[in-house]
Amino acid sequence: MTTSDEVKKAPAKDPWDLPDVSGLVVGVLGGTGDQGRGLAYRLAKAGQRVIIGSRAAERAHTAAEELGLGVEGADNAECARRSDIVIVAVPWEGHAATLEALREELAGKLVIDCVNPLGFDKQGAYALKPAEGSAAQQAAALLPESRVTAAFHHLSAVLLSDPDVAEIDTDVMVLGDKRADTDLVQALAGRIPGMRGVYAGRLRNAHQVESLVANLISANRRYKAHAGLRVTDV
Repeated sequence: MTTSDEVKKAPAKDPWDLPDVSGLVVGVLGGTGDQGRGLAYRLAKAGQRVIIGSRAAERAHTAAEELGLGVEGADNAECARRSDIVIVAVPWEGHAATLEALREELAGKLVIDCVNPLGFDKQGAYALKPAEGSAAQQAAALLPESRVTAAFHHLSAVLLSDPDVAEIDTDVMVLGDKRADTDLVQALAGRIPGMRGVYAGRLRNAHQVESLVANLISANRRYKAHAGLRVTDV
């Protein structure tokens, strides 16, 4: 009989032992917008194969040609079909409709939602709370056959798109319900110089992360900056 003293526990996995994602194709839905275009540029510059998606294929082709770096353009459906990882960077107003239309193409894909549900009035930006709890949770509800995660919320589109900025000095908070998926997203974030992906909890905690963008917008306006985040002691 084996005693409890003889049972050896498997060593804990190193949280920074992340997979190689360099060979995966990344699609960016909303890749003609500021945030999506900036992410596409940085990932392509890091050597990732990138496809920009748009409702209009012609707009996507034009944006891809302007970026260069081997970036391709396609309509949203083709972008989703041809990609291993799909970043959702569409405006909040079109979030649900876009994902509903692409449910079949996104089945089985790793989806990274970086949409921030925000409202704006004379006092500035403020967080909206979707019925599902967050944009990421809405994506998970609309895409039951996809592997939905959340990340890349707190990035400055200005810095992402600026070729004179060599490194993006920020952490990326990554949320999801399966470690294998969040590890992939962390690894993808780490492909961009200066950036680090940090696990920040399950998808149910995405609302706080999305909402924090309203605070960063306020800081940016006060200090004329492009604020990001760093997680200390990790």
